[in-house]
Amino acid sequence: MFKKDARRLDHKTLTELRKRAVSSVQDGQSPSNVAKALGVTRAAVYMWLALYRHGGWGSLDARKRGGRPQKLDGKALSWLYNTIVSMNPLQLKFTFALWTSRMIQELIRRKYHIKLSKASVCRLLKQLGLTPQRPVWRAYQQRPEDVQRWLNDEYPGIRALAKREGAIIFFGDEAGVRSDHYAGTTWAPEGRTPVAGSTGARFGMNLISAVSAQGEFRFMVTKGKVGAKVFVEFLRRLLYRAERPILLIVDGHPVHKAKTVDKFLVKHEGELRLFFLPPVFTGA
Repeated sequence: MFKKDARRLDHKTLTELRKRAVSSVQDGQSPSNVAKALGVTRAAVYMWLALYRHGGWGSLDARKRGGRPQKLDGKALSWLYNTIVSMNPLQLKFTFALWTSRMIQELIRRKYHIKLSKASVCRLLKQLGLTPQRPVWRAYQQRPEDVQRWLNDEYPGIRALAKREGAIIFFGDEAGVRSDHYAGTTWAPEGRTPVAGSTGARFGMNLISAVSAQGEFRFMVTKGKVGAKVFVEFLRRLLYRAERPILLIVDGHPVHKAKTVDKFLVKHEGELRLFFLPPVFTGA
């Protein structure tokens, strides 16, 4: 693609071009895409970003020359942006896989021997179009209307049964916890959900839990897979010293419907009953 020679533009046009480039990056567009759209080099875009960081919008006036050198020039901003976007912190010997402002602060100190405050680092990242983001998960099969129908039609019946029998309602579920799972936010281009990588060295465990609307919580940790026998063991613990019958709502996983579980429920009829959520709640 043909690149504009900024030296051939008049001062007014060049100033507007610079401002448009910086504004586009701050709105979340990558410097590479901005450079391509405006027909300039990426180096020029990063240089303008460095000028803006150094002196604000006024510093983009093409009539101005010279001035004090920037702490972080265009080349440094280019390296910083590409490092955050394309590299996992673990590759740079950090101990966490998500970019935090403190880690980026340390990254700048290591590379350029420049010490910036946390607030200054956050401003810099936002000027580069990077924002702190948390990955969002939602089952693509979930249909809100079906969820609402269950809540309106089926759950009130379970609640009425609990009231008649003096029972307590628990919601149960299983979850896996892995050493390469990271909860939190990481800096990434606005509008692009970040992906956190991991190393091959990892371990995990499984957790079965149940919680009531009143906040009563029961859980059990297991290293192996959650099969029917493990689930029955959790039910046995759930019933231990229970003063009221328990109505447990779980998803439709085959483990919850196994014959071993059915036999346990028959044995404890009147003490424990299972109810199953429809697939739309879990994406099954």
